Amino acid sequence: MTGTSEPHGTSRVDSLLEEVRSGLDRLTAEAAGRAQKEGALLVDIRYAALRDADGTIPGALVVERNELEWRLDPTCPHRSPEASGFDLPVVVVCNEGYASSLAARSLRELGLHRATDLDGGFQSWRAAGLPVVPPLHPAEGDRPTLDT
Repeated sequence: MTGTSEPHGTSRVDSLLEEVRSGLDRLTAEAAGRAQKEGALLVDIRYAALRDADGTIPGALVVERNELEWRLDPTCPHRSPEASGFDLPVVVVCNEGYASSLAARSLRELGLHRATDLDGGFQSWRAAGLPVVPPLHPAEGDRPTLDT
C-alpha cells in the first residue's frame, strides 16, 4: 500500500512522538520528584488495572486519560480543584513514558505552557526507588503491559 509508512520504516506515530518530545523538557524520575516538592502537579493517567497492579505516586492526581483535558483546563467547570491556572507546572505520568508525551502536548495546546511528562513513566519512578503507595489489592498473575 503506497503512502502508509514513513521513510526508513518509521511509523507515523513514532514520528509524531519524536516531534512532540522535541517540544517538551521531559523530566527524569528524580527531577519529577523535585518538581513535585517545589509545587508541580504530578498527574497519573494510567488506567486502573496498572494502578491496581503497581500502586501510585504519593500526592499525584489520578485522572483517567479520557478526562485529562476537562480536569486540567482552568476554565472548565469540570476541572479538578488542583487546576489552579495556566501557569501550573504539570508533569504527566503514564506507565512507560509514551502516552504521557502526547497528553502533555495536548495540555500545552490548551494553554498549560509548563506541562511536560515523566521520561520512562511510572516504571522509571519506581526503578529510581522513589516513594510508591502500594496497591490496595495487588493483582494476581500477569499484570497489564499496555501503556495508556
